Amino acid sequence: MDYGQSLLITSPELILSAGGLLLLLVAAWSGAKATRFSSIGAVALLVAAGASSLGFSGNAFGGLYSGDQFSDYAHVLIYIAAAISLMIAPRFFERAGLVRAEYPVLILYACVGMGMMVSATDFLTLYIGLELNSLAAYVLASFLRTDERSAEAGLKYFVLGALASGILLFGMSLVYGFTGSTSFAAVLGSLGGGMETGALFGIVFVLAGLAFKISAVPFHMWTPDVYEGAPTPVTAFFASAPKVAATALTVRVAVDAFGTQTLAWQQIVIFIALASIILGAVAAIGQTNLKRLLAYSSINNIGFMLIGLAAGTAEGVSAVLVYLAIYVAMTLGSFVCIMQLRGPEGQPRENLSDIAGLSQTNKGLALALAIFMFSLAGIPPLFGFWGKVVVFNAAIGAGLLPLAIIGIAASVIGAFYYIKIVKLMYFDDSANELAAGDDRALAWSGAVLALLVSPIGYFAIPWLGYFADNASSALF
Repeated sequence: MDYGQSLLITSPELILSAGGLLLLLVAAWSGAKATRFSSIGAVALLVAAGASSLGFSGNAFGGLYSGDQFSDYAHVLIYIAAAISLMIAPRFFERAGLVRAEYPVLILYACVGMGMMVSATDFLTLYIGLELNSLAAYVLASFLRTDERSAEAGLKYFVLGALASGILLFGMSLVYGFTGSTSFAAVLGSLGGGMETGALFGIVFVLAGLAFKISAVPFHMWTPDVYEGAPTPVTAFFASAPKVAATALTVRVAVDAFGTQTLAWQQIVIFIALASIILGAVAAIGQTNLKRLLAYSSINNIGFMLIGLAAGTAEGVSAVLVYLAIYVAMTLGSFVCIMQLRGPEGQPRENLSDIAGLSQTNKGLALALAIFMFSLAGIPPLFGFWGKVVVFNAAIGAGLLPLAIIGIAASVIGAFYYIKIVKLMYFDDSANELAAGDDRALAWSGAVLALLVSPIGYFAIPWLGYFADNASSALF
């Protein structure tokens, strides 16, 4: 084993780990005064880690970690989402009176775990990365210590996360017991010669544990409460970077470890996909809190991504990756808009009634939010439409026409509550007074993300498709 080469391949995690330790020392010495420096330093470290992930490839530490085009794609997407989450957070915590220099450090260590997740080629690496991400996430969810909702969100996330980890560990132990290895490549080879009932149960439990991490039905119960209770910048982070990591991890496990038994897990994925699409669409209709509504939107969208995985083909995996990139822009943009909704005294406004008549008081914000809502609904010509097109094409190409038809029908149901938001902004009278926006980071972030999901985003299709196809081919 060449340890020098292994260290180079794992350089993204090493950069973030070492940089995180330095920022933690700065935070310990300087306290809240170092928050701005820590945030800028964390963004710089994410840029450096993203660049290093593209520089080295190969298997590290005896096949425990893989630096390939698939992990490179996921790394870059995770780091972009995390950097945006860091840039939009400072003013929010200033208004809440809870500025802490440790916040960027927690984001960095969550990214270390996520990087290990998407590069894992062994169940042991998978679990270590997943838990490292989860431990940071539990603290982030309860970061507003004076807010009961935040404390409740952190506790619920911790308890249910521990349950999901137990389920995942049990599945991994069954897979190991019936295949004799924790390596994805060895498990793939063992299952290629036939599968015993115990191994099938192992696959079911592993997928159940991963379904919790991607907040797919029926393991979605934590998502609305955590999204509502966590600070809004943290919710934006949860809805983007960890979603990319967990989805990419699920794809890698399904293809790299269980790829020779596609029929065994395909039925599970199809059920989870349809259940997530339908429940995410129906349950969101009655929501009055914008963050809870976007939680169900994330459940709905993960269902569409799983349609691409259910195809079990390189085209399907490529479609998942394209959808992920578009989804990150849409969901971050939506939360950026929500963060700009504040009362006269700076208090956050998160209810549907707060956006009534928004087009009369803040035309730019109303337009941006409308773009994100229509894009999440998949209404052409916005870029969110293209994400749905590629996953449905992949499903049809794999002979899953009924699945595609049901998915298209369910997307019409989901469009109802997105259009309801636009109707409130443009056709209802203003009910609450909102403060004028003064956060340039939020304004610029929202404007750029809105442009990316507008029809202008279609110019990126050749590049996005090229990188997604290359990433997908690394698994096949």
